[in-house]
Amino acid sequence: MLTAALFSTAAMTANSTDPITPAVAVENDSKATIVGVAASNENFTTLVAAVKAADLVATLNSDGPFTVFAPTNDAFAKLPDGTVETLLKAENKGTLTSILTYHVVAGKFMAADVLEAIKNNNGSFTIPTVNGEKLTASLKDGKVMLKDTKGNYSTVILTDVGASNGVIHAIDTVVMP
Repeated sequence: MLTAALFSTAAMTANSTDPITPAVAVENDSKATIVGVAASNENFTTLVAAVKAADLVATLNSDGPFTVFAPTNDAFAKLPDGTVETLLKAENKGTLTSILTYHVVAGKFMAADVLEAIKNNNGSFTIPTVNGEKLTASLKDGKVMLKDTKGNYSTVILTDVGASNGVIHAIDTVVMP
């Protein structure tokens, strides 16, 4: 298995001390589920609140495996003012669920798997998400980029955070179906 360093020229791993790596340290606890790993880290409090509001905790605690492209709190903060608060309301549960499941892929795909898929598909790879829509992964300046259905991009900033039921890759922008 190749290392997480291959996913980006910034060598973004959970324990990296590289000064250009964003401050998103995540405990790599393969005994905790995806929800448990996210809940144990202060950089994912908004994501965890959203998962709870959408009633997805049981799903993301199940056997999986899942790959989650997890937006950090800073990613959620990029959304227009009031968006997160509106999405967390009970009447918007369907929309929130659609957005969150757009960040989830069935199966466990490590950074090396994603890189190999991009390489083997002429520089971009279409990823089917749990909500039925697709993300497109590609490389730009040595970093994995995810393009959503609206044509917006997110950068993968941390890779291969293990969980008992899959893997988390942190992203810097919320992708939208």
